[in-house]
Amino acid sequence: MLDACYTESAVQTAVDLANTLKPVKGEDALATVEQLRDFLDHHRSAGPASSAADQGSGPLRLTRADLAEVRALRETVRAVLERANTDAAGIAVLINDGLRRSHATPALRHDHDRWWTEVTADTDRCAAHLAATTLSALASVIATLGPTRLGVCAGQNCRGTFVDLSRNGSKQFCTRTCAHRASVAAYRSRRSPR
Repeated sequence: MLDACYTESAVQTAVDLANTLKPVKGEDALATVEQLRDFLDHHRSAGPASSAADQGSGPLRLTRADLAEVRALRETVRAVLERANTDAAGIAVLINDGLRRSHATPALRHDHDRWWTEVTADTDRCAAHLAATTLSALASVIATLGPTRLGVCAGQNCRGTFVDLSRNGSKQFCTRTCAHRASVAAYRSRRSPR
């Protein structure tokens, strides 16, 4: 049974945030304020951007300072995903510090005969909301499924991160594409003359 704070979309937001940096290729999809705006538009539940737009007050104004804060958060989220298998105590410290800095607060919600908890930030800073969403989701996965469910792709030329929410917990690759590449490479290796 998964923790009440857990939502699959929040977990995916954490993975997507970490994967905006592609260290092997040297690509950064979070280099500009406009890229941050696009990221938040695609992950509406992660920050105050959706609430501002939903209330008719227009789009959230983002600054270079917001970008710098989110990029720093990305480093934390990526470190949690990369080190979960080898340093569970260390990632607990990273998560707790990140939640503390974002002033994260759990809240009980009710809507349409359904109850749930969510972790929110008590500030309008987009990085704080993103931290509350992503770090609490990763903490929930660790608490319910264990730290081994967080990882880095086993693909030879990939450092993509993932969270394994499967029943058997055997995920090794960030995408099916990476899994297929590894399978083809293994097949070719077996078929080549030695």
